[in-house]
Amino acid sequence: MSRMLLTLVLSALCAGCHRATFEDSVLQKKDVKYRVGTLSNDVWQRASFDDNDLAFVERGETGRVIATNATCKDHDDPALNVLTKHLLMGFTERQDLGQRTFTLDGREALRSRYVAKLDGVPVSLELVVLKKDNCVFDFSYVSPVGQADARMADFETLVSGFQAERLR
Repeated sequence: MSRMLLTLVLSALCAGCHRATFEDSVLQKKDVKYRVGTLSNDVWQRASFDDNDLAFVERGETGRVIATNATCKDHDDPALNVLTKHLLMGFTERQDLGQRTFTLDGREALRSRYVAKLDGVPVSLELVVLKKDNCVFDFSYVSPVGQADARMADFETLVSGFQAERLR
């Protein structure tokens, strides 16, 4: 998967976010501060894509990307399934492979798995969304179809390490 396609995927998944700092697995921006699980620097390289908080690209141009975002303004109070559908905008031929709810940082979260196309290229999507302290948090793992399991544990690590702190 080319860098251009990765940029398109992240743009589709990550809209409306602002500049942030990231140090010791903690992201901080104007309205929110949150921690994520640590990814191996030997495997993942932090990428700078517009319109997202964090993005990590697997080294070796495998086409795998992990991203996370928080939006704390102008999101109303949509249901988790609506938030998931928002992340799918721009993808075509979406096939829902299942959803489940679970608890993340003390709140209900929705985890969804899809296969879809972006500009005609098939991708696997693993999406997690939750709301906490008037913020919407989303986590995305994008990989070539049939290759998601190879790094799913890394996505699990990032998500399971999530802790949010609302800035006052």
